[in-house]
Amino acid sequence: MRVTLQRVKQAAVSVEGEVVGAIGMGYLLLVGVTADDQPDDIDWLTQKLVNLRLFSDAEGVMNRSALDVGAEMLAVSQFTLYASVKKGNRPSWSRAAPPEVSRPLFDAFVRTLSERLGRPVPTGVFGADMQVSLQNDGPVTLWLDSRQRE
Repeated sequence: MRVTLQRVKQAAVSVEGEVVGAIGMGYLLLVGVTADDQPDDIDWLTQKLVNLRLFSDAEGVMNRSALDVGAEMLAVSQFTLYASVKKGNRPSWSRAAPPEVSRPLFDAFVRTLSERLGRPVPTGVFGADMQVSLQNDGPVTLWLDSRQRE
């Protein structure tokens, strides 16, 4: 499972011109699922996301977590995080899990993240053509992969 995290002042996701999920200060999470992801991938990622210290303390040092500052999180399913551009100019999506596999895992990720964060985590609409808007803060952008736990 992969997550691209962007620390934001605000973010929203819309489908057909209607906002379906929005947050203030926190993280926009673009979430990709591969067919061999397991519950331990969800556990590791959600634990890491709520505890990463990416918010500034009184001295301006990134030393506070989402839990410390009451940050919100917006999760958007994004199969393109598993694109391969190794061959040719058209990306291959073969490493991305098909919807019947990825949707239950994405839903479990959101449920677990909501529990750990102590608040609901809004999402986009799974499989829809979505428009995401954000005001990046920093900018701070990280890439996390549950198979490369760096």
